[in-house]
Amino acid sequence: MNAVFNVNKPAGMTSNDVVAVMRKILNMKRVGHGGTLDPDATGVLPVFTGTATRLLEFAVNGTKEYVAEFVLGKQTDTGDISGEIVGIQSVPDLDVEFVKNILQKFTGVQKQIPPMYSAIKIHGQKLYQLARRGEEVERKPRDIKIFALELLEWNPPCFKVKVQCSKGTYIRVLGEDIAKALGTVGTLKTLQRTKVAGFTIEDAHTLTEIKENYLACSQKPIDVVQLEQLKTTPKQAYRITSGVPTTIRGIKNGRYAVLSPVGDFLAVAVAEQEIVKAEKVLEFYADSETIK
Repeated sequence: MNAVFNVNKPAGMTSNDVVAVMRKILNMKRVGHGGTLDPDATGVLPVFTGTATRLLEFAVNGTKEYVAEFVLGKQTDTGDISGEIVGIQSVPDLDVEFVKNILQKFTGVQKQIPPMYSAIKIHGQKLYQLARRGEEVERKPRDIKIFALELLEWNPPCFKVKVQCSKGTYIRVLGEDIAKALGTVGTLKTLQRTKVAGFTIEDAHTLTEIKENYLACSQKPIDVVQLEQLKTTPKQAYRITSGVPTTIRGIKNGRYAVLSPVGDFLAVAVAEQEIVKAEKVLEFYADSETIK
């Protein structure tokens, strides 16, 4: 089964736990997820199966949206509420307009230092593995972008925001940085991913729903890659899926979803100066005419 699922991940499961459950439901091994969510987080987790797993990179690119709640006055070693408290600080008497103004200062391109409790690898080891051993290593700041940061609720010492951000943004770290700007410390209380790469929380399915009717919950890979489609002739389809650079006159530069003559999704290809080259081949195309 070559398909895509928009899974509404529950709290208490890792993203790999979700993949394991999906493998059992579908009775297949080739299953992968796009865009890791922390165990405490909930919400949109794209899961790809079969040859569609070659398209996983398209599930983690683009803008992501989260609804996050933070609690001020407490700081934990992990940056979220499940960690051990490592700091307590009083919370100033903050005006809601002051809070909104502070939030606006966090929009735009900025540097962010990844947390120790993350899956980033340094010298072959994941940071969270080092953190669990009590080790801390230097992490280089990364470029991120906060497209929008909206205050949804202000109920001190807690506040809830909607965040639209780039790939690689750690919401836990964002919360800690906001708390510092507010004159205190803070930690992430709840986190829900509501949107990523065209997948939305409104269209997400629980694992129970998928187990009851996985066919109704599945999507075709062609419906989620958000690429311009290129319908090919039999010869073009054969050459492109064989890895042969193929001339197609008049085609504009860019990335395309390559379709067979009957509309099957065969590959993702890049066109440059009227030469089309396969980037990801999902299915080899050949018929009795093209292989003569």
